[in-house]
Amino acid sequence: MVKAFTQLERVLKLEAEQGYQNKAVVGGIRQFATFWVGKARDEAVDELDVDLVEQIASTLQEYGRLQSTGDRANTVQELQQKLQRRKERVAHLPQTGPRPQTAAQPPPTQAAPSAEAPEAPLPSAPSALKEAAPDPEGLKRPTSTIKGVGSTLSQRLSTLGAETIGDLLYIFPRRYDDYSLLKPINRLQYGDQVTIIGTIWETRARRTHNNQTIVQSIISDGTDKVQATWFNQPWLTDKLTAGTQIVISGAVEQYLGRKVFNSPEWEPLSEELLRTGRIVPVYPLTKGLGSNKMRQIMKEAVDNWAARVPDPMPETIRERQDLLALPEAIFQVHFPTSRDVLHQARRRLAFDELFLLQLGMLGQRRQWQSDPAQPLTEGDDVLQRFISNLPFQLTGAQQRVTEEIRNDMARDIPMNRLLQGDVGSGKTVVAAAAMVIAVANGAQAAMMAPTEILAEQHYQGLNRMLSDLDINMRLLTGSATSADRSEIYAGLSDGSIDVIIGTHALIQDNVQFNNLGLAVIDEQHRFGVDQRAALRDKGISDDGQQPARNPHLLVMSATPIPRTLALSLYGDLDISILDEMPPGREEITTRWIRPSERERAYAFVRGQIQKGRQAYIICPLVEESDKIEAKAAVEEHARLQEEVFPDLKLGLLHGRMKGEEKESIMRDFYRGETDILVSTSVIEVGVDVPNSTVMVIEGANRFGLAQLHQFRGRVGRGEHRSYCLLISDAVNGDAEERLLALEQSNDGFMLAEKDLELRGPGEFFGRRQSGIPELYMASLLDVKLLETAREEAQWLFEVDPDLEAPEHAAIRQRVEQFWDNAADIS
Repeated sequence: MVKAFTQLERVLKLEAEQGYQNKAVVGGIRQFATFWVGKARDEAVDELDVDLVEQIASTLQEYGRLQSTGDRANTVQELQQKLQRRKERVAHLPQTGPRPQTAAQPPPTQAAPSAEAPEAPLPSAPSALKEAAPDPEGLKRPTSTIKGVGSTLSQRLSTLGAETIGDLLYIFPRRYDDYSLLKPINRLQYGDQVTIIGTIWETRARRTHNNQTIVQSIISDGTDKVQATWFNQPWLTDKLTAGTQIVISGAVEQYLGRKVFNSPEWEPLSEELLRTGRIVPVYPLTKGLGSNKMRQIMKEAVDNWAARVPDPMPETIRERQDLLALPEAIFQVHFPTSRDVLHQARRRLAFDELFLLQLGMLGQRRQWQSDPAQPLTEGDDVLQRFISNLPFQLTGAQQRVTEEIRNDMARDIPMNRLLQGDVGSGKTVVAAAAMVIAVANGAQAAMMAPTEILAEQHYQGLNRMLSDLDINMRLLTGSATSADRSEIYAGLSDGSIDVIIGTHALIQDNVQFNNLGLAVIDEQHRFGVDQRAALRDKGISDDGQQPARNPHLLVMSATPIPRTLALSLYGDLDISILDEMPPGREEITTRWIRPSERERAYAFVRGQIQKGRQAYIICPLVEESDKIEAKAAVEEHARLQEEVFPDLKLGLLHGRMKGEEKESIMRDFYRGETDILVSTSVIEVGVDVPNSTVMVIEGANRFGLAQLHQFRGRVGRGEHRSYCLLISDAVNGDAEERLLALEQSNDGFMLAEKDLELRGPGEFFGRRQSGIPELYMASLLDVKLLETAREEAQWLFEVDPDLEAPEHAAIRQRVEQFWDNAADIS
């Protein structure tokens, strides 16, 4: 066998003879370097040789990028001179075998450990874990006090959310590489969820017909090779260079009869990983903070501080639910000794989050109901008059929910009810019935909507419903004139205005009610927690000495929440669901079509407009992106207007527009002055346009099922049959399930259950939209654990609702921290 250095000499000589055309070996010098470097490392006779191999390998990798023949000639000559000097030096060394591998220089290919290989020692909890006393004050120290963390690293940790040592302990691994489950490539099976270690042979990037970047690496571990593919990450070509040793974790899939990894997790191999433990945590990272350094920091923090974390969980609950002690759970979740213990640790930490979530909700409910409400016991005759005057009969669901609200408002405990109903289920009629009850008892009612045009629509609709009941109703938005505002403020203050419909303008300081008995919030998820509370808190004091009386509160949402989660997500609210659609409302015909059928979709849209109807075209992005290949609203609007519908009037709506501009665009469409509205997802919750009968959704595979259903609900609001056309630019398994489900069902609650099953809770259940804290360890899909946590929270709340007992002081503090001090549970 020709030795590596001799082989390189021959290749360089041949390259010179061929005029430096990079054709001395098949595939070029760069390809040759991939195979040469490992062999050369094995033949290195000393540390100088090791350095020389790395220098030569780096030069060979760049050879093909040299543009001029002169540069290539100089490079070849320099390499030949280095090889000659190396030959002269080695000739004077004592004759020994190849330099043995050291820990500092891992071998070029790393096969999985054999069954006979000694196992690396498992990490174990230090003895200090059982001996250290809780130190809550010490946990508040900045991360810079940890050994090896200076000011620069401390700043980088803060970008991950870790300002203090305590914060750092709660930066959990995003996944684990289990080196006890390593497999050699030649033993991989389809469907395996595994970790492999190997050396990159080559990495190539190519573009598909739709301009998508695909990066593919061939990886070998000495037993076989496998292909790994990443999508739309062109920068990986600079990171996944030939000769790099990496760790890959993912599912083994099949492509054209070959085993492949698609979009696997990866990181450079560190020999230290193999030495320190079998289950290795992989943490979230930030610029300037690599995986190895992050693990070192976390090991230092966990070893020295996990044992000092106080465990606030009442011992009764911990024993009843068989939960690990918190210090042990924190240690094990970072550096687990086994898969079973890791599961127990994650269960304890997930239980904590759900338990604190439920305690906070119960506290909010108690705090809201601590002030009395005005019992609204009169008005049955007026309510029946209102219902009999409607041009339609209430559905059974509407009758049931109206009765629930009627009973709530008759009590001196403030109603706190969520009214959920799919698009078109008749929530506004139920809200109108509640307003009638309030006015019949001499109280006022207010409804807050997220946009001016939606507030105007509610005002017009409610005016028609309540016109025969002698109710004084007004509209207050930011567009109101100064004179109108002054008149409305006065009417609200002296009680001459019975019902006010408005936007955020209702929660301004100068809006004072004479006797606000009912507050209604429409599309509640569009308002922040503070905005909802501001309207709710417009209570009054009878004589300036009595405590404020809270209005009854009704919040409405057309965003279906799976029935299994509604109670836990809105634990501070009673929930009413309109699960029955009014008779005569036609289902929206939904079709999933291929991109090649787009012209047929345009022809269908044109046909609808020729009948006097209007249409929506939804795009996933505002502007074209290099990173995501998808229809962009700005460019698509221009193309459609110029090339497809030049004779029609098209509007454009997206989230980067100012509020006034959005309102103007929507108002034009509402009035029929625009034929087609091209929009991004801001149309998800908007005004009803009864004349719109068709919606085309581009890139439908990029939206969640619940969101697609919300889009679809913008059509079908009038008497005409309506249609939704889904155009998917690419489809994987989950996307196909979503699109098929939408074709087959118009039931928003069923679709929400399916969406949760396919995609998980996601950001939808984060604090930004629902008002609850983010969950980092718990999953709202774990209904059993969620219900268990709720039961235990209710038990503790019954035992000590104020959490005043000394043994509950720590849990009270954790609730306040968890809710960012938003939950006043006193």
